[in-house]
Amino acid sequence: MAMFTSGPGQTYAVSLFVNPMIEDLGWSRTTISGLYTAGSLTAAATMFLVGRLLDRYGARVMLPVVVVLFGFALIFMGHASQQWHLYAGFASIRALGQGSLTLMPTTMIALWFVRLRGRVMALNSLGAVASQAAFPPLIHLLISAFGWRSAWVALALIVWGGLLIPAVLLIRRSPESVGLLPDGADAPSERQVTLPREREINFTLPEALKTRTFWLLILAGSSQALIGTALVFHHVSVMDSRGLDAVVAASALSVIAPGALSGTFLAGFLCDRFPNRFVLVAGQLILVFAMLLTLVMAHPWQALVYGGSLGLGGGILMTTAAVIWPNYYGREHLGAIRGVVTSGMVASAALGPLPFGFLFDISNSYTWAVLIFLTLPIACAIAAFMATAPQRTQAHAA
Repeated sequence: MAMFTSGPGQTYAVSLFVNPMIEDLGWSRTTISGLYTAGSLTAAATMFLVGRLLDRYGARVMLPVVVVLFGFALIFMGHASQQWHLYAGFASIRALGQGSLTLMPTTMIALWFVRLRGRVMALNSLGAVASQAAFPPLIHLLISAFGWRSAWVALALIVWGGLLIPAVLLIRRSPESVGLLPDGADAPSERQVTLPREREINFTLPEALKTRTFWLLILAGSSQALIGTALVFHHVSVMDSRGLDAVVAASALSVIAPGALSGTFLAGFLCDRFPNRFVLVAGQLILVFAMLLTLVMAHPWQALVYGGSLGLGGGILMTTAAVIWPNYYGREHLGAIRGVVTSGMVASAALGPLPFGFLFDISNSYTWAVLIFLTLPIACAIAAFMATAPQRTQAHAA
């Protein structure tokens, strides 16, 4: 259910549209980045509601509705001719795509699996990784053959064709809704092995908000959303600023997917065996390494290492973030809790492209942007290390 609708896949898609839209519409990179930021911040504000609706109605009802609306939002993007059109389009695709269609599948997986949640979440992330590999060349082909406007419409048809039928026929709200327990258990003996319900700690959203760990994890999740989105959004321009041509840029983009695949499965394995916060720290350090590479890369092999590192760090952080929230806060109110979390993620993603684009426009380089934002994953690594599992006493004490 991830595919193009996931955060990484969607950011890759938007990045390939940026230059054609700038050339056709005559707007500056700062203008496009600003509209993207404004639209994404608007989308972030809707995630609170989406999370609560998900808890109330379940993914079986919500997913088909969101898929249909997302397709219409993509078609709308293909008809943008004024700046407010682009703002509304960005708001829609970020709320329905990166927001809702990332929040819903990962929440649903967390409801269905507990014992091997890390590995199952890694398998679920294959859709996002596949989108990173498949959609850049597909979108480039569509834009080259039909133009950027028709390419948006084609993506809408792909989303409807690939997601609508599975969303209608295959999705169930929870294991309990079909007479099962998490991990497929259906007998009392299995219940003792799988998930003794009375031992699962379930926080309500107000209780979760009162814990220090909640806010540390919100901070720890901001770096990949902000920096990863910014670097991918301006990817071709970043490569060009280092004297690397479009062929190298495309090659670097293509290796992000294998890197993310490796990071996804590595995180899935590690999260089932080690404290999740340590895995988050490792992902942050890899992101720091990728950012440093943007300051020195001058050869194609360095660009490939950069792409692989960016993908590796992103895969680790994406999978670990999906696992740590249900592990820490339980399943009963996960939609509402992750709705707030997703708001933070979408808002962080919104804040990346604009300052990177602005600093490039005034300096003709991404050096200052990278150096300024290099402090973020370092701070996030510290926050992740401090994010120990919350106790109910923390919420009540606050």
